[in-house]
Amino acid sequence: MEARIEQGVHNYSAAEDYVWPTDPEVRKKLEWFQDQKLALMMHWGPYAQLGVVESWALSDADADWSRTGIDWGVNAQEFKQQYFGLNKTFNPVRFQPEQWAELAAEAGIRYLVFTTKHHDGFCMWDSAYSDYKITAEDCPYHTNRYADICGHLFEAFRKKGIGIAAYFSKADWHNEHYWSSNYQRGDYMWRGPAYVPEEHPEEWEKFVQFTHNQIKELASQYGKLDVMWFDAGWVCEEAGQDIRLGEVIDQVRTWQPGMLCADRTVGGPYENYITPEQCVPEEPLGVPWESCITLGTSFSFAYEDTYKSPREVVCLLVDIVAKGGNLAINVGPQPDGRLPRGAVTTLRGLGEWLAVYGEAIYGTRVCAPYKAGNLAFTRKGDKAVYVLELFAHETEKVPAVVTIPYLGAVHKITLLDTGEELPFTADKAGITVNVPGEQQGGAPIARVYKLETE
Repeated sequence: MEARIEQGVHNYSAAEDYVWPTDPEVRKKLEWFQDQKLALMMHWGPYAQLGVVESWALSDADADWSRTGIDWGVNAQEFKQQYFGLNKTFNPVRFQPEQWAELAAEAGIRYLVFTTKHHDGFCMWDSAYSDYKITAEDCPYHTNRYADICGHLFEAFRKKGIGIAAYFSKADWHNEHYWSSNYQRGDYMWRGPAYVPEEHPEEWEKFVQFTHNQIKELASQYGKLDVMWFDAGWVCEEAGQDIRLGEVIDQVRTWQPGMLCADRTVGGPYENYITPEQCVPEEPLGVPWESCITLGTSFSFAYEDTYKSPREVVCLLVDIVAKGGNLAINVGPQPDGRLPRGAVTTLRGLGEWLAVYGEAIYGTRVCAPYKAGNLAFTRKGDKAVYVLELFAHETEKVPAVVTIPYLGAVHKITLLDTGEELPFTADKAGITVNVPGEQQGGAPIARVYKLETE
């Protein structure tokens, strides 16, 4: 399991090991999931104040890469105390959930993946099972009307018709039944528990029950959840850390029928979709999947971060969708509760493009040959094939004649944005399309052709 996670980045499970769920409600929800295509992922917590990587600097075993830019004048134990004390100054008074939801809708986002709790154990909801939370009295934000951040955020996004995926770390580095200095390793911590669960079954069972209680709390008190997205893949039976996740998910599904479970990198019947991180598979996987990729340089907020342009994100989204996946584009909110201006600008640009060309993205499925040069293919049933001609740079030449390597029967081709019908010829090499009109200005992000096939 350790090999699957390097410098905090997860690898992903092999498609050939995927286990299709047998529950018809879950299968139905998977079809919904594959229609959505675009998620907004958000990593947010007290760590945003420092502009450092979320949680990982707490792990002494990961200090070599995760504590860069952190003052080494203090020792590791002092640093960890300072990190855990960030809750006492976290006060995002400029958080406005309705504005976030409005922007997400404008950007064409179809579901939200929000960190209810990262590995550091800080809860962004009013958990009854932890005092390390946004609503605790030692957190200055607890008096704010939006203090139960998950509750207000989920509701604001639902009102915009956006689905909800609750990210939840199975590891909890603040919980005394997971990390404790009372064992042989003392204060030196790693990703896993401070003890061997098999040697201390009573202690481990306390952690299992704590985890089950929090999962059930989120699934029973925070409205409809479309997905529960479980991070910390090292917490699994294979690694000797069995939290019996299936047991609690089966229970939750009695009142949240069909809820998807993404037990990432673990495999088996509770990894309902595969989650490549910061990468895109080379080929279609043939199973449901979602790439989580940062809009900036990191998942958490970073001061003076740089963000991908709308052109870059559209090209990324099209690459993923042509291979049958979804894109979860991650934005780390600022410590004051606002979204970074650069991220907002890109999201709005993405939304402008999708408002015109979304028909070729949402609700589509893979279509051979998937990708060919700067052409990408999607389809809707037997009625339409969409060909997205991408221009990675504004300075690229835009050709007047395009050869599309598609061999299926086509009776009409139009430009998706204008509806203009285009003349074409077909032969053994595919379809040759003539695109009239001189290109004004730089190259567009894409030209999209709709091929009517029925």
